[in-house]
Amino acid sequence: MTAFWRPAGDRELRIGLAGLGSMGRNHLRVIATRPNVRLAAIADPVPDALAAATAQSGATGFSEPLAMIAEAELDALVIAAPTTVHLPLALGAIARGIAVLVEKPLATTVDEAMEIVAASRSTGVPVQVGHVERFNPAVRELGRLLGEGWLSTVYAITSRRAGPFPARIRDVGVTIDLATHDVDICSWIAGERPVRVHAETAQRIHASHEDLLFGLLHFPSGVVAQLDVDWLTPAKRRQLVVVGEEGMFELDYLTQRLTFTRATDTTNPRLIGGYAPTFEGEVVELPVPTGEPLALEHDAFLRVVREGSRPEVDAEDGLWAVGVATALLDAARGERVVKLADFVTRQSLV
Repeated sequence: MTAFWRPAGDRELRIGLAGLGSMGRNHLRVIATRPNVRLAAIADPVPDALAAATAQSGATGFSEPLAMIAEAELDALVIAAPTTVHLPLALGAIARGIAVLVEKPLATTVDEAMEIVAASRSTGVPVQVGHVERFNPAVRELGRLLGEGWLSTVYAITSRRAGPFPARIRDVGVTIDLATHDVDICSWIAGERPVRVHAETAQRIHASHEDLLFGLLHFPSGVVAQLDVDWLTPAKRRQLVVVGEEGMFELDYLTQRLTFTRATDTTNPRLIGGYAPTFEGEVVELPVPTGEPLALEHDAFLRVVREGSRPEVDAEDGLWAVGVATALLDAARGERVVKLADFVTRQSLV
């Protein structure tokens, strides 16, 4: 295994792409638009998809991603292959000193995620995890406003991530595949890791895994987060609510709309029909810079490859997302609250 890693500097970067599924094709599109970057190699087991992508990009094609890692001269690798192969691909790239951008979730299990974290730490090879919602302009603006103190205390976070069942997902359930987004975002907003979780799950459509999750995360400061995640809703919904002392932020990931409702004067209610008092807060729609989250994610990763800075969403963040998601599944199966003290001890030993 390589003993050290050095940033690439300003020269043209050679990128490899493993996987041409729906996310892989999106990565292919974005890589083609990045300046001073060349898509040098693509790997996918489907001959027609590979032929089309190599013809479009001029990249060298490989049917096996491990062969691509071994034979192509790469500065960085984007892993958009199924979650079950993230571990061997990430370890193969790290061993050759190739920086990694791996789609979330980092790995299928906590043990596999820990292997990737350990390899990255021991070699210095950076691993960025594709929690793309961190790069959503509305989320970044929310983070900036929270940093400015718009909410002196955060009370609660509610995250809804729902939509139709994606036939492409067979290897994991909705908790590992989707709820890892929300675990990561809620932890980022709270500025800390949860200490205990509780959950309920259901399996309605998926052949072998859960496709609905209701989860609760409790943080050391007292912040509580509620997760509502499913593959059962006929229309795609991606929403976030952050309630605090001074008011409430509401965010739509899809439209990148962000609003703030100021806390109201509860001494002056408005009556409806002479009773049922309501307290209306002033709602302000906040300006959000435009941008594609995936393109911003790539720009952040390329800066890491060139400059050697720490990824905004690194392997440890990915490990925590998988660890908390796994704890949610354990809580649902055991019909109990799961404390994360044991996981904290395990990951600290990596």
